[in-house]
Amino acid sequence: MTTHKVVAIIPARGGSKGVPKKNIKELNGKPLIAYSIEHALATKEVDKVVVSTDCDEIAKVSVAYGAEVIKRPDDISGDFASSEDALIHSVKELASVGWEATHVVFLQCTSPIRKDTDIAQTLELVLSGQFDSALTVVENHRFLWRTDSENNATPVNYDPHNRKMRQEIREYQENGSIYMMKTEDLMSTKCRLNGRVGVHVMDEETGYEIDTPIDFKIIEQLMSEK
Repeated sequence: MTTHKVVAIIPARGGSKGVPKKNIKELNGKPLIAYSIEHALATKEVDKVVVSTDCDEIAKVSVAYGAEVIKRPDDISGDFASSEDALIHSVKELASVGWEATHVVFLQCTSPIRKDTDIAQTLELVLSGQFDSALTVVENHRFLWRTDSENNATPVNYDPHNRKMRQEIREYQENGSIYMMKTEDLMSTKCRLNGRVGVHVMDEETGYEIDTPIDFKIIEQLMSEK
């Protein structure tokens, strides 16, 4: 029987241009990052919950809500540092103290709306052996276009001469909420998605991510309605 050791990692930098101190800004009476920590702690398949941060204030809030904290060095904390940098650093720090993760769940705290089952169902896609990595998505029924360097527009996902019903277009858009991966693949490719990729479809309102002050207002309203 295969033994899995699953770590949930929540990257949370201190710097935020759009919303100052975004990751600990209050959302419906609770710091934004608290939602992702609580979702991870409530998922029985997750063995450890870690916040990767360069900010002492975020670290203090994270510990208060039950997460472990890994201090992120300055060289992977700037505006151009990737989330993968934080994931890999956290995995290495855990390994240095003898905790070897077999799988990583990457949660973005800017996507606080999740069902209780969303993390577990995304995990199952990979832990079952069906896929090598997985991500969460929302359905997209929009007609998409792209432009070239001269601003000439061409359709991406439909033929204007044979226009489909909106419901016939079924594509998926990343909602940025949950990513699941094998640790060995993350470390070897430095990419969160590898091999056979599965998707877990989440509710439409989970497509909202918090990047601006108006996003806070929208998600507060969605949460209050639910």
